[in-house]
Amino acid sequence: MRADIAVLSGDGIGPEVTAAAVAVLQAVAHRFRHAFDFAAHDIGGIAIDRHGDPLPPPTLAACRRADAVLLGAVGGPQWSDPNASVRPEQGLLALRKGLGLYANLRPVQPHPATLGAAPIKAHLLSGVDLVVVRELTGGIYFGDKTRTDTGASDLCSYSVAEVERVVRRACALARLRRGHVTSVDKANVLETSRLWREVAARIARDEFPDVTLEHQLVDSMAMHLLSKPRAYDVIVTENMFGDILTDEASMLAGSMGLLPSASLGDGRIGLYEPIHGSAPDIAGRGVANPVGAILSGALLLRHSLGLETEAACVEQAVAATLEAGVFSADLAPNGRAAGTGEVADAVIERIAAVSRVPELRD
Repeated sequence: MRADIAVLSGDGIGPEVTAAAVAVLQAVAHRFRHAFDFAAHDIGGIAIDRHGDPLPPPTLAACRRADAVLLGAVGGPQWSDPNASVRPEQGLLALRKGLGLYANLRPVQPHPATLGAAPIKAHLLSGVDLVVVRELTGGIYFGDKTRTDTGASDLCSYSVAEVERVVRRACALARLRRGHVTSVDKANVLETSRLWREVAARIARDEFPDVTLEHQLVDSMAMHLLSKPRAYDVIVTENMFGDILTDEASMLAGSMGLLPSASLGDGRIGLYEPIHGSAPDIAGRGVANPVGAILSGALLLRHSLGLETEAACVEQAVAATLEAGVFSADLAPNGRAAGTGEVADAVIERIAAVSRVPELRD
């Protein structure tokens, strides 16, 4: 097949990890006889410097035309003033909103070879396989904000429709997995959470009777996520809670550098990015972990292009690379660390060697 992929490398280590992901996708295209066209566009801090806008209109237009969008990271100390009227993160929020991407999927499946890098005891991590579905375009991040000399406020609001669609996405995903959804809220305190709980219960009862739904308060969920992570299948929650819980969940895998994400809407186009930030302290040194970006490429193949075999090939190649002990510095602080390009090359080598995929199409 032929596909157009918009590449938004962004800031910090973004260009390094996206280059690794693009190289892997090119290897996939070669093996499976596809044609992927990659076009680079500015977002975040670099876009502010070049265009005065964290999401220039040509970037958004190009993303809307593309079949999928691959993103690196945004932000850095030179744009970190919280009082600035224009900040890199505004570009990412506007992109999600502009593409209608309301559900962020963050899978967490620790690899046996990396359990030693996690701060959690290994016996708690064996067999963990969960996905967090985070609502992306509502809640406190998008609410009205006020600031005076004596105080400030941030409005958190959700509509019934916003909750319905993300809960439907989570339940449909659970139906393809182990059939269990945990909805996370703060219904004992927040009115938006009471609405969330009521809507989630109705959607699960009326539309997904084969899916088991449970409710958890966000503070207890933060504890259970570390103490019994094997108990969870699909976790669905609102924007800010999801932002916090998914960073916590990254510690189950051993490093934020390992985890991918997919931001999806009702159409085929999606935004794919590793969950880590721009890490400006290591930018340009060639030591960043590219696995999260590479696995984001696998999600791109699966969700936007419908190429399940190719996605599985990338995931198997990454697993084989980790099994071989090819670790970047975040996973091998006291051992021999591979550079960003070296990890990508190891994955590419194993893409050619993966044999547990169907025969190549004619």
